[in-house]
Order: sequence, then structure tokens, then C-alpha cells
Amino acid sequence: MSEVWSYLASFDPEVWDAAGRSLWFAVTSCAIATLICLPLGSLIHFSKFRGKGFVVSVVQSLYCLPTVLVGLIVFSLLSRAGPLGGLGWLFSPAAIIFGQAILISPVLLGLVISALSGVDKAVTETATSLGASGIQSAIVAIKEVKYGIVTAVVVGFSRAVSEVGVSIMVGGNINLYTRNLTTSISLATQKGELEKAWAMGIILLVIALVINIALYWLQRKGKVMEWKVMRWLSFRFRASGRSTTGSVS
Repeated sequence: MSEVWSYLASFDPEVWDAAGRSLWFAVTSCAIATLICLPLGSLIHFSKFRGKGFVVSVVQSLYCLPTVLVGLIVFSLLSRAGPLGGLGWLFSPAAIIFGQAILISPVLLGLVISALSGVDKAVTETATSLGASGIQSAIVAIKEVKYGIVTAVVVGFSRAVSEVGVSIMVGGNINLYTRNLTTSISLATQKGELEKAWAMGIILLVIALVINIALYWLQRKGKVMEWKVMRWLSFRFRASGRSTTGSVS
């Protein structure tokens, strides 16, 4: 184990390049998926149509979508014979980001719908009665469950940063170009370089821990801020009540 720590302390540029690339791929794909799934999830939740329950069930069943299957789908789309072959994305960072966005979209979409389901109907009904449009009511509902949305984004990021099937199949595991932590761990294990593989595994674990600690801190800070706001509003309400009573007397 001491060899693993010494390897980490050596700051091998290939290892840290793979770590940075993993973060870049995961953050970009997560941002793209969020921009798509947040409005789409709101649309599905607030719309009334036949088969809505079936659609939600299908989305939730895709939580466990195999990464190699997504890799196969993306490879077929981006290959020269595929419909998107003209983009020239195969074996490039764009292909990995595209594949990871597809991989995490069902998770983000399902969790967004689930979070919005916890919003009290009175919230949106009150917003509508005050003259808010459908989009404005949806924004109000999203604000009510913002921590649930953040949790969905973190779960999507975790799935993207830890996947290996998509990265290998459509990225090609090209050194200093498409090689990330998970593909580097796979390659190092195959070559018998277990110290290197363990070092990169520890880096991947630390990234996951930092993200989850940040999420916990964000949720805790948000709850504290909400408590302070409610306390301030309660104080203002009591002070207003006392002043009104004093003026009447």
C-alpha cells in the first residue's frame, strides 16, 4: 500500500490528466443533460395525458441502463455508416460527452419528476391564482424542490464520472485525449500495474466523497438559511402586529 501512496505523491502527469479529463467529461455531460431533463421533467410532471404513468415507469426502468449498451448505441450513431457519422465525433471527447449525457438522462429525468411530485399542489395553484403562467408556476415548483434537483444532478454526475463502457467504446482510450480515470484503471489492471490502478481508484473515490460532502453542506446551509428567513419573517409579523395593536389603542 505504501507504493500506492508514493505513486500518488509522484504526481504522474498522465494520472492527473486523466483525473482532470474525467471531471471535464462528467461536468459537461451533466450540464447538457440537466438543461434537457429539467424542462422536460417539468413538462411531463405538469402535463396531463394518457399513458403518463407508463412513460414515468419506462424512464425509471432506464435507471440501470447498461453503459456498454449506451456505448453500442452511440457507436452505431457516430460511426461512418451511422446517421451522425458526418460529425466526425467517434473516438473524440465529444463522443464521450454525448454518450454520458444519454446515459445519465433517464436518471436525471426520473429524479426531477420524483422531486416535483413532492410539491404541494397548493403551491402551484396559489401561483396560478396570482396570475402566474404555466412556466412561472413550474419555476416556483422547481424552487420549492431545489435541493432535490441538486441531488438529482449529483447522482447523474456520479454515474457519469464512474462509467467505463461508454468511454472505452466511443472514446477509444487514447492517451492524453480521451483517456479518463476509469479507462486508465482498466488499462493499468490489464497491464498488471496494480499500484497505478489503485492510485487512480483512490483519486476517483476522493472525487465522489468531495461531491457528496459538498451536497451535504449545501443542503445543510440551505436549511439553516430557510430557518433564519422564517424566523425573521415571524419576528417581523409579530412586530407588525404589535404596532397595529398600539395604533388602534
